[in-house]
Amino acid sequence: MTEPAPDKANIAEAPPQPQAKRARGAGSVRLMRRLMREFARPHWGRMALSVVCGALAALATSANAMLVKYVLDDAFKENAAFETLYLIAGAAMALAVLKGIAGYFQTVLMTTVGQRVIADIQNRLFGRLIHADLAFFQATPSGQLISRFTTDANQLRFASTQVFTVLGQQALTLAGLLATMFYQDWLLAIIAFVVFPLAIAPVRRMSRRMRKVSLNFQDEMGHFNALLSQVFQGARHVKAYGMEAHETARAVALTERIYRLFERASRVRAAASPLMESLGGVGIALVILYGGWQVTHGARTAGDFLSFVTALMLAYQPFKQLSGLNVTVQEGMAAAERIFEMIDVVPAIRDRADARPLVVTEGAIRLDKVSFAYRTGDSVLNEIDLDIPAGRKVALVGPSGAGKSTVLNLIPRFYDVAGGRVTIDGQDVRDVTLASLRGAIGLVSQEVSLFDDTVRANIAYGRPEASEADIVAAATAAAAHDFIMDLPQGYDTVVGELGTRLSGGQRQRLSIARAMLKNAPILLLDEATSALDTESERQVQDALKRLMAGRTSVVIAHRLSTVIDADLIYAIDGGRVVEVGRHQELLQRQGVYARLWALQFADQGEPQEDRLADGRLAGVRG
Repeated sequence: MTEPAPDKANIAEAPPQPQAKRARGAGSVRLMRRLMREFARPHWGRMALSVVCGALAALATSANAMLVKYVLDDAFKENAAFETLYLIAGAAMALAVLKGIAGYFQTVLMTTVGQRVIADIQNRLFGRLIHADLAFFQATPSGQLISRFTTDANQLRFASTQVFTVLGQQALTLAGLLATMFYQDWLLAIIAFVVFPLAIAPVRRMSRRMRKVSLNFQDEMGHFNALLSQVFQGARHVKAYGMEAHETARAVALTERIYRLFERASRVRAAASPLMESLGGVGIALVILYGGWQVTHGARTAGDFLSFVTALMLAYQPFKQLSGLNVTVQEGMAAAERIFEMIDVVPAIRDRADARPLVVTEGAIRLDKVSFAYRTGDSVLNEIDLDIPAGRKVALVGPSGAGKSTVLNLIPRFYDVAGGRVTIDGQDVRDVTLASLRGAIGLVSQEVSLFDDTVRANIAYGRPEASEADIVAAATAAAAHDFIMDLPQGYDTVVGELGTRLSGGQRQRLSIARAMLKNAPILLLDEATSALDTESERQVQDALKRLMAGRTSVVIAHRLSTVIDADLIYAIDGGRVVEVGRHQELLQRQGVYARLWALQFADQGEPQEDRLADGRLAGVRG
């Protein structure tokens, strides 16, 4: 269903974004706990199995280090049985197979868990955003929202996959190798790692810098996505006003900022490796000096020493990966912050705890002393009273910015009133469920929203279970069936993004067919024909007459000739009802309505104006 926008004059007064429980600045531990609690907990079984596989792989790696001792001290000693080599070779092969199989299952399990977690996050994010208020979407560029699903989700996907796989395998491998080293010589193990605590402070500084840079990078990517969305959708206007160079300059400025942030992130990320390389070199040098001295003085065998060095060298890689993991985690936590900002958005428009379904008996609508402001102090409606009788066509007219579209937005609760109340058959719209309220309302707007899908799917949008006969009947009633059958695949023709493969009149008739199929008792029409040519307008007006028959219809129109047959016309100005009556009555009052009429038909002359008005009105009454 297409949603009407606020009056153009009030666009600058769009409501602020609904408040979210801001995640910015939340600690990494807190964010990680939330990820584990809300999204990883359902997958504990696979995670536990992955840990078991990681433990087996770590055991195999540690056992390989121990084998080195037996190779040097037993297999190569004088008078050693050749069978010993067979046993050691067989053990090495068995350990390699064990490590390979365990590593395979561990990687697959943890990677799929990471991907599943991200998919769950994206599903939660989409479910939250799709239920957000209209105000939220008007305050947040679509490119920024898309960025949460793409840039941020991909960053979090990479970080979570790295965390699950590295922690699951490398941490256990490191633990096993450290246990082996301390078992062999606890003093030598302490000497090997005595220098690594020196890396704690610089790694923490790098992590903080990476968190900040990553947040800025993802923010800029959101701005870039928003720019692309705006420029591509407005390509016609960009070309019409010759603004290609201007938009190119904007894009270049953004890409340069993104490049500089990426460069900074690359430097921070790359700094961890040489730091650990240098400290690792110091540790290995100390081990060689002290362990070599022990061997030369007979305090240990060459096999013992080489076994220890092998364990140290094997431990070096997982230790380096774990040390650099914090930088990756900070990138993921920056993405998680931005995603949770959206997940934590609390809609202002939602069902009350005691909300009940709307029961439409007649379809009478009333606005009782309704006030509304998009921002505090900027009043759009001022204690306005409107009575819209059941089954009648009621028109709202007035200058731009008078508050007409705001009135239309309040009926289906796209916004809530600041004062007074809106009722349907005596039921306050705030006391009924949103699903039942909006299910009772059909909407046709100037801005037709069609999806990049078939004609059939677009007509049946909102009622996907509709039969083929019902869809065709709705299209026929909307004067759309004939042109649909002329399309290449008829009802199976894909209309393109926003219906770009159809003309304006064709798009509008599909929108009317959609409303026909919904068959709601209340109909809202917001400038439904203002953007059409004369022939298309005639066809759409005929379809609208069939659509409005027997329904309570609220019509906004700047072309006053389209509402002269209305049962009641409200002239709104400055957020107040200034006149109410039928067309001829309002002309005779010489007020706001008569002035608007005169401005629209000034070029036709007075006699023609009177003839047009009286003739159409007589036709309606007759």
